[in-house]
Amino acid sequence: MCGITGFFDTRGKRDMSAAVLQRMNDSQHHRGPDEGSLHLEPGLGFGHRRLSIIDIATGQQPLFNEDESVVVVFNGEIYNYQSLIPELQALGHVFKTKSDTEVIVHAWESWGVDCVQRFRGMFAFALWDRNKQTLFMARDRLGVKPFYYALLDDGTLLFGSELKSLVAHGGLRRDIDPLAVEEYFALGYVAEPRTIFKQAKKLPPAHTLLIRRGEPVGEPRRFWDVRFSLDAKIGDAEACEELTRRLQESIRLRMIAEVPLGAFLSGGVDSSAVVAMMAQQSKGPVNTCSIAFEDPAFNEAAFAQTVADRYHTNHRVETVQSDDFDLIDTLARLYDEPYADSSAIPTYRVCQLARKHVTVALSGDGGDETFGGYRRYKLHLMEERMRSALPLGLRRPLFGTLGQLYPKADWAPRVFRAKTTFEALARDSVQAYFHSMSLLRDADRSKLYSKSFKAELGGYTAREVFTRHAANAGTEDPLALIQYIDTQTYLVGDINTKVDRASMAHSLEVREPLMDHEIVEWLGTLPSSLKIRNGESKFLLKKAMEPYLPNDIMYRPKMGFAVPLARWFRGPLRQRVREALLAGPLAESGMFDQAAIAQMVEQHEGGSRDHSTPLWSLLMYDAFLRNVMDGSAASGLPKAAPVNEMAGV
Repeated sequence: MCGITGFFDTRGKRDMSAAVLQRMNDSQHHRGPDEGSLHLEPGLGFGHRRLSIIDIATGQQPLFNEDESVVVVFNGEIYNYQSLIPELQALGHVFKTKSDTEVIVHAWESWGVDCVQRFRGMFAFALWDRNKQTLFMARDRLGVKPFYYALLDDGTLLFGSELKSLVAHGGLRRDIDPLAVEEYFALGYVAEPRTIFKQAKKLPPAHTLLIRRGEPVGEPRRFWDVRFSLDAKIGDAEACEELTRRLQESIRLRMIAEVPLGAFLSGGVDSSAVVAMMAQQSKGPVNTCSIAFEDPAFNEAAFAQTVADRYHTNHRVETVQSDDFDLIDTLARLYDEPYADSSAIPTYRVCQLARKHVTVALSGDGGDETFGGYRRYKLHLMEERMRSALPLGLRRPLFGTLGQLYPKADWAPRVFRAKTTFEALARDSVQAYFHSMSLLRDADRSKLYSKSFKAELGGYTAREVFTRHAANAGTEDPLALIQYIDTQTYLVGDINTKVDRASMAHSLEVREPLMDHEIVEWLGTLPSSLKIRNGESKFLLKKAMEPYLPNDIMYRPKMGFAVPLARWFRGPLRQRVREALLAGPLAESGMFDQAAIAQMVEQHEGGSRDHSTPLWSLLMYDAFLRNVMDGSAASGLPKAAPVNEMAGV
């Protein structure tokens, strides 16, 4: 696991500044504290920070081919590298190391842009081929590893694992993209390919970008997509057997390491399944760690302990204080752009705990998306049955009116919130799912924004993110459609972003066996009845794990990984919320209707409404403005570099 960064002169071969490259590389020191190296040549600079996991002795980067005409910087793991090495050796390539990184340069030489088709793993890399004067960049299929890039006005292309490395260059304009702000307040993150800054982009998952010097920079090209054919003819028993085999293989590949390795164990189905499969293949006790919460409503520690006891793991638990909100500014600096998932706090803490004992941890991330585990999936399917009974032309006026008239009930479980249900029934399937996923609904965002900011949006709504992906889903199956949308949006923008930044903040590598693309492809062939059956989520995973896990672990209500926001904002964070939202950078930005924010604060404090989610979103946006946009020393980001230090300026 590493951090990569660099720049490339797309127009010529200007001398590039070593000092600037060093600064960009140093900004990601946390991603790779073991080693740091640079490569500079006319018109190109690559930087790398290394967290040594595989081939510790000789796997340094930047890494070259035999004649040093091809060089790569790489973040991630190619899990099938051991099977690719003899194949490439048979094609005449000579390996100087035993690392998965070297597989990339030789695979490029043999297979060109199609090399990514052969890689099984999580990866983001940039490769320079001097003979072809070509820069090739790629990101893994499910977006586990991040990749940012920006084309500056002078033709310099910047890239990096984190946005802060692009900012550290000094030439990136930090103009906020209003469309990104709209996506943030709708979804809690800025969706690919956009970033909070107009000039910077994210390379989307399963995409490559090929740039030839002297030619215009084109658009990324997709090399993979998950397809929900749902056409496999398979019985329950056979599916369970096949899933178990695939999980064991995926986990075996992810247990390859030369450093201490363990797993997160929350007590939920996904992480428990990963630990159970690890225990089958481990020669000694598996290292596991959990976070406990003071508040019993959020605490799953007892369930995690049950699994730990069953498999005799080396289990470690730490309790997160119920008022663990001191991380707000730290998180803003880690994520570089607004990010509103409050579970980033316990995720940061469990990574901090794990790093005390291991360098690599396996997680259960991706299980909800791939196996159909979210509660919202069942609710959406219930609504779909109602939507199918009436055409949209009748539903829209009928349920739209009921949704407007019915009082809002924040206190009730969603299934009993008739207003929310009526509003969903008045929409088509994709719009309804977007509505259910939005942190702030359309009407709430409209009230929040100032008139001038609405004008900047020009009618854009974050719904377009879901509509765009739905058009590529290739399925009309209700469950498969929203699973596809989630793999393109929530999984990448929220889950993977959260885990990558939280783990890398502690120089911890997290591996994701439930996101193995071969498992995801296979699951896409299975009928949706193997994912949700008779109201039971993750039907197949639970049935397959019955020989390995107790029923009270698998068949219990899902708890999630949450923090008590509503109580914080009526108690210990009350004054901070007032200071942050009613004055300072947020109020001065001109983006928001301050009267609407003041009303929101008053209603929440008074207990008449629960505005904890929008208040947290606003608080984290304020933290972004204070810690990233102001360029202060506290942000950990440099101010713009002096002109004489900038290459090509």
